[in-house]
Amino acid sequence: MDGMRARYGVPLGITAVGAAGLAYAACFEVRSFRLRRITVPVLPRGMRPLRVLQVSDIHMVSGQRKKQRWLQSLAGLRPDFVVNTGDNLSDPEGVPEVLDALGPLMEFPGAYVFGSNDYYGPKPRNPARYLLEKASGKHGLNGNPPVVGAIHNPWTELRDAFDAAGWVGLSNTRGRLKLEDIEIALTGLDDPHIKRDRYAEVAGGPESGADLSLAVVHAPYLRVLDAFAADRYPLILAGHTHGGQLCIPFYGALVTNCDLDARRVKGLSEHQAGGHTSYLHVSAGCGTNRYTPVRFACPPEATLLTLTPQTP
Repeated sequence: MDGMRARYGVPLGITAVGAAGLAYAACFEVRSFRLRRITVPVLPRGMRPLRVLQVSDIHMVSGQRKKQRWLQSLAGLRPDFVVNTGDNLSDPEGVPEVLDALGPLMEFPGAYVFGSNDYYGPKPRNPARYLLEKASGKHGLNGNPPVVGAIHNPWTELRDAFDAAGWVGLSNTRGRLKLEDIEIALTGLDDPHIKRDRYAEVAGGPESGADLSLAVVHAPYLRVLDAFAADRYPLILAGHTHGGQLCIPFYGALVTNCDLDARRVKGLSEHQAGGHTSYLHVSAGCGTNRYTPVRFACPPEATLLTLTPQTP
């Protein structure tokens, strides 16, 4: 009997800890919604601060009532404008619930880009493939063969509703938001994760005549960040990474699901290219793929960015 304890005690203990961690990740943390607050000094001197709410990677699945209520509650922050950095869906039937969740926020000025999960429905996937893709340097359709038999999501319904609310679509195009006496110029790209980005169509840097220019994209691939930074955009907003989703406490993320380094998988950092430095904010997002509904050491989030004047 003593020998049996010695042989099976440690494996059983590891199994119990693993099961407890999985239960925490699937039942608690994935629904433990947070608001991240950061300050970014990117405005011209003398300009009043602006409050920007970034929502990302909602990955809505029918029946996610708590997520819907939490997103609705964010309207109480009264942002100056909203930026949605894509991947709203993880269910072809989820469009009405996305629009219900975002309805109060659509009363504010806003802009949006789409991610791959807005266009295509998810499939079951072995999480270990993210580590293999990191090792090989291939992510999404970047270096991988085209997707076959994909489920097509009703993304045009999202687009039409966002447009009807006055939100500015930024898929490989430019747009502007007017906030009383302030004009914001925005430059956006379609999702680099599935090679829909066309930087040549928006190249040239910030527009003249605007009080502030921002860059927006779903997946923060280095080719895109390099182009935006070299064109001297002061701030780039992105999502896609889920903050690593399954992280190691006191260590951080193992993968980013793109070629961005894990150190910058979420939050505010800097990106340098072409002799210029831009701020980069990557949202960890508030959802998950429907087939991997877990988060560990990486709570779901939205971000309220307070933009302030640059320091001398």
